[in-house]
Amino acid sequence: MLKINNIEVIYSDVILVLRGVSLEVGQGQIVSLLGANGAGKTTTLKAISGLLLREDGAVTRGSIEFNGQRLDKLPAEEIARLGIVQVLEGRRLFQHLTTEENLRTGALIHSISGSEIARRLDEVYHFFPLLQNLRHKTAGYLSGGEQQMVAIGRAIMAKPKLMLLDEPSLGLAPLLVQEIFEIVRKVNAESGVSMLVVEQNASVALRTSEYAYVMETGRIVLDGSSAQLAQNADIKEFYLGLTQLGERKSYREVKHYKRRKRWLG
Repeated sequence: MLKINNIEVIYSDVILVLRGVSLEVGQGQIVSLLGANGAGKTTTLKAISGLLLREDGAVTRGSIEFNGQRLDKLPAEEIARLGIVQVLEGRRLFQHLTTEENLRTGALIHSISGSEIARRLDEVYHFFPLLQNLRHKTAGYLSGGEQQMVAIGRAIMAKPKLMLLDEPSLGLAPLLVQEIFEIVRKVNAESGVSMLVVEQNASVALRTSEYAYVMETGRIVLDGSSAQLAQNADIKEFYLGLTQLGERKSYREVKHYKRRKRWLG
């Protein structure tokens, strides 16, 4: 469904952020993209969704294809109409609108009837029953977990074929993180929506996805099935914080160059 082939991304004509990134997302698949802050994960999502153009960024080499169609020169609104919807980091709701008004904005990308909007709202409330009770509440007064539900629900309202989730666990308590990812799996299973999930919580990401990529300094340095990566010694040590003996290890004890040497060597 989605194929990124050896892309480079440059901001302001001088700052090289992505360096030959290639990855794929299959039909109905959940794929996770792991990496530390500044690795280039969010830039990868924005390259797909077309938001780079609004931040003085550009794909200068390689290609991005969605169902065989080139995306890297299309504006964001056209990409959204093709069925790619990004849930931005930090939720980015209209704080002064109600929960349901925020949800309805997700359907504005298409010209649809009021009955279809109502049907899509019912679908969102099926996945997020809590939101139905909060539909008249001002979004700015919702908790972080509730706001994340609204952000994902708004994306569902756009009827996506591919959903790009940027750090859905950010700022949430562990129990809420589990709940959000359970809903992500449910949406994928029942609606068939493919998903590319950027996440620093490697443990929950690998449990949720089928395939995973690890990114560092603008490059993909490791990829494989999520089950395989969850058993990889480097992933255990550097992303799950476990040594080969199963002991938890401090990130401060890890040398960056050592990791790069093992993965790229």
